[in-house]
Amino acid sequence: MEHCFSLHRAPSLSSFLPSLGPRVFIPSNSPSDFALSRRRSLRTGFTSTPFNGRKAPSVKASAGASHCDFSSLNAPLEPKSAPGKFLSGVLQNQRQFFHFAAADELKRLSDDRDAAVARMFVSLDSDEACLHRRIAQLKEQECQAAVEDVMYMLIFYKFSDLRVPLVPKLSRCMYNCRLEIWPSKDWELESIHSIEVLEVVRDHISAVIGLRADSSVTDNWATTEIQQLHLGRLYAASILYGYFLKSASSRHQLERCLTLVHQKRLNHRNSLQFLDLLPCGIKSLVLGRFSDVQSVPLGQEPGRQEKDLEELRCYVMGFDPETLQRCAKPRSKEAAHLIERHSCALFGDEQTGIPQTDEVIRTSFSSLKRLVLEAVAFGSFLWDIEEYVDTVYKLKDN
Repeated sequence: MEHCFSLHRAPSLSSFLPSLGPRVFIPSNSPSDFALSRRRSLRTGFTSTPFNGRKAPSVKASAGASHCDFSSLNAPLEPKSAPGKFLSGVLQNQRQFFHFAAADELKRLSDDRDAAVARMFVSLDSDEACLHRRIAQLKEQECQAAVEDVMYMLIFYKFSDLRVPLVPKLSRCMYNCRLEIWPSKDWELESIHSIEVLEVVRDHISAVIGLRADSSVTDNWATTEIQQLHLGRLYAASILYGYFLKSASSRHQLERCLTLVHQKRLNHRNSLQFLDLLPCGIKSLVLGRFSDVQSVPLGQEPGRQEKDLEELRCYVMGFDPETLQRCAKPRSKEAAHLIERHSCALFGDEQTGIPQTDEVIRTSFSSLKRLVLEAVAFGSFLWDIEEYVDTVYKLKDN
């Protein structure tokens, strides 16, 4: 069964959203055998520490095309900066130290940028003011490119924790204009969301590709045609949607917690005022009866789950345009640029990065669902990573 795919209901985007030598990371509390291998590490860049006994995740894509091979990192966007390449090596060879190495790189980048800015201000009244201002600008550009690579590697680490490989460049995964992504990994990509967020994600999938949550196996493997540019727009828009959902759900949880705390304090104050009006004998009887009543946990209240689902939907629907834009727009320029780079690397030409606007590809609804779920997860992870990185390296406001 074949269908003609339409994206009239999908978000419309005119285009995709818009030096150090080799070193080895030695954590302060490293094991003794790791320290003993340091001399050998300085020659090769990394030790031969195993990947925690696990092989790097892999993906099978397309219909038996040998040209679909890709790097062991399995990411469409390859890091270009020295910190990005360094973390790539750490992830493959010293995975257990990856988070320590990433934090160390972020701190070093922050210090380098701050030092360049400080020299610029110190030399404002000197003859070298123009030179130091230019150095600070170049250092800012260098650090921005590096921190984007660090953010990308942190996002990739989250995917690898799920045992979900990122889809490689589509140009390597198509055979006779046919795209298939296997395994789908739907369950793993859905597992990162709470129940109420997952229902909204499934609504998004139904809206943009027309695949219901209760669709049959036959419906999933039905084929459709879609222009590669439209697919790229859908993927980039789904990244922003995942980013928006993470922001909105976090805001919703915070406001709900504040409301519950306020209600609890209000009920406690009212109950104390009521008890103060009672005679002593009746007050002790009432307090005794209250202590026998068992409280019901919030998550176990009857119908609470369904209420949460409706609350999140209504909460998002009630956003005014300003709040909606604030939640959907990446907070930093680095995050916005990373979305653009990743989308172009995935859907663009391998040499130029320009998407093939006129190419029509054939694929299954299952593969489309896999791409949308990956994009939503990417946006959700990006929100978390952006918040973490900003605590160490101050990102630019978007």
